[in-house]
Amino acid sequence: MSPTVIGLIGIIALSILIFSRMPIGFIMAIIGFVGFGSIVSFDAALNLLAKDVYSTFTSYSLTVIPLFVLMGQLAFHTGLSSRLFDAAYKFIGHLPGGLAIAAVGACSLFSAICGSTNATAATMAATTLPEMKRYNYRPELATGVVASGGSLGILIPPSVIFILYGIMTEQSIGELFISGIIPGLILAGLFALTILLWATWKPEIGPPGPRANWSERFASLGGMVEILLLFLGVMGGLFAGFFTPTEAGAIGAFGTLLFAVMRRSLSWQGFMQSLFETTRISCMILVIVAGATVFGHFLAISRIPYNIANWIADSHLPGWGIILLIILVYLVGGFFIDALALIMLTVPIFYPVITKLGFDPIWFGVVIVLVTQMGVITPPVGANVYVVSGVARDVPLEVIFKGCLPFLLALIIETLLLIPFPELALWLPGILR
Repeated sequence: MSPTVIGLIGIIALSILIFSRMPIGFIMAIIGFVGFGSIVSFDAALNLLAKDVYSTFTSYSLTVIPLFVLMGQLAFHTGLSSRLFDAAYKFIGHLPGGLAIAAVGACSLFSAICGSTNATAATMAATTLPEMKRYNYRPELATGVVASGGSLGILIPPSVIFILYGIMTEQSIGELFISGIIPGLILAGLFALTILLWATWKPEIGPPGPRANWSERFASLGGMVEILLLFLGVMGGLFAGFFTPTEAGAIGAFGTLLFAVMRRSLSWQGFMQSLFETTRISCMILVIVAGATVFGHFLAISRIPYNIANWIADSHLPGWGIILLIILVYLVGGFFIDALALIMLTVPIFYPVITKLGFDPIWFGVVIVLVTQMGVITPPVGANVYVVSGVARDVPLEVIFKGCLPFLLALIIETLLLIPFPELALWLPGILR
């Protein structure tokens, strides 16, 4: 058999094994190992497996991931997320669907120190769902907004997806971070508008809460001081060139711990749980990266990425048509494949096409993140939906997926806006260059 045929068999096997509930990182590593051995030799496959796993787990550039994850975990266990929600609730909780809009605001702010969509969704579910249930919010709105709002964790910097994309494409992680700010704020605004229209159309789905007076509102802003200082310190120092992304993550984690000690808001149990969750999430990410690296080398020698790139480039479609085609591939792939795995699998295929067509790779990174956000709230994978379901155990999965549909429309609108208006993502990086 030709290398291309073996590569296609590997892709089909990957698609089938995804539904076996086996960890996706192991699936990619096994298929990549067997496929590489079939094309080259068994000894070469053993050497490849050892080299790729070792290089992934000893990579200095990837140390930025556990540091930013630790930053988000410490923020959660210090109660920072609940203070963010309280501040947002005091200002807009009296509007139709106001508690849900406040949840979007809290998700946006928490995303600025977290970097993970699942962590943001889990944190906000534990913080906001009890309040929305107390004010008789319908389950589809309450759970749908948390699952969708949690997806902001990979768009508003820092973002694990941006970090991996930057490492894979050798783009500036700092520029990728800053490119997500304006699209992230626009998306948060679209989510808020979606809630407002939905709750105005069906008032029973999100009844207004009590109106807070101005003294209560200003008092609640004290809970946002730490997160603003952390964001400005980490992102400002990174863009000023004072430290590298890895050092930025370390400073952010240390700053969060320092604020927790000053407030005396972090218990020993909470600190140990932060370390445990950081280790678990980081190992999961690194295993996916290692497995995708092995599988990527297998695809490379099968020449499938090059054949696809040449086919797309020679299809005579206009540039925007090719972009829409790539977006469709990501959207369909996101239905079945974990977000990190999808990025690791597809970027080596589509990145050469994008650069050959003259599109900005920073802009493409933002587009990828937006389409990946769709994958975390759509069935059957829908990682954020399962995270929220783990907190709201009395809400059926189909109700949560139904609640995500209006927010999926907002994500599609945002993605389509970026195609004719790439400056939405490129304006801020352009200023800082």
